[in-house]
Amino acid sequence: MTRVIVADDQALVREGIRTLLEVAGIEVVAEAEDGAQAVAVIEEHAPEVALMDLRMPRHDGIWALEQLREQGSSVPVLVLTTFDDDQLVLRALRAGARGYLLKDVTIARLAHAVGVLADGGTLMSPSVTDSLLRALRDGTAEREVQEAPLQALTVREIEVLRLVAEGCSNREIAEVLHLAEGTVKNHLSVILQKTGSRDRTSAVLRALREGLLG
Repeated sequence: MTRVIVADDQALVREGIRTLLEVAGIEVVAEAEDGAQAVAVIEEHAPEVALMDLRMPRHDGIWALEQLREQGSSVPVLVLTTFDDDQLVLRALRAGARGYLLKDVTIARLAHAVGVLADGGTLMSPSVTDSLLRALRDGTAEREVQEAPLQALTVREIEVLRLVAEGCSNREIAEVLHLAEGTVKNHLSVILQKTGSRDRTSAVLRALREGLLG
């Protein structure tokens, strides 16, 4: 059973998410009502995935993501929010979010997203992807500070990165491309190096910005 924490400032929302997740066979081990509590319960319970709202009082979700990144936390964060603002999406992803879904998502989609992140993947809802692409296309997205020069990616590396952008885990990428999972990991290591990225999400953002994924 996958273990998660839920961070949202509304008790009714947390209770609803807990109920839905438990029906789907996912265990909610702790809850938090702001970013500071979220960081604390993640450290205490070491869940496999953290579900986090962005707009919370005192310390919000972006603050929590930045704190977790500074602490070197390996717990993947799935943003679950009502906001699909272009710049908010970018801020969350650059702060380390591995997934971004809107709260109108179905329970089946949410359970799938939790599984994808627990398995090492990334996932964004189609509407969020559209917002991200629009911001990148319109030039409203700021580039990373001191972004390293982009090295050319091979056709295979672009295939791997495109599947990462679609939310596939390493195992799923291996199955689609008929590769060993270790080979996929090697490709991802090279992709991170070539794109000057710290993680999979940053690599996808760089590839989208450079127009490599179509």
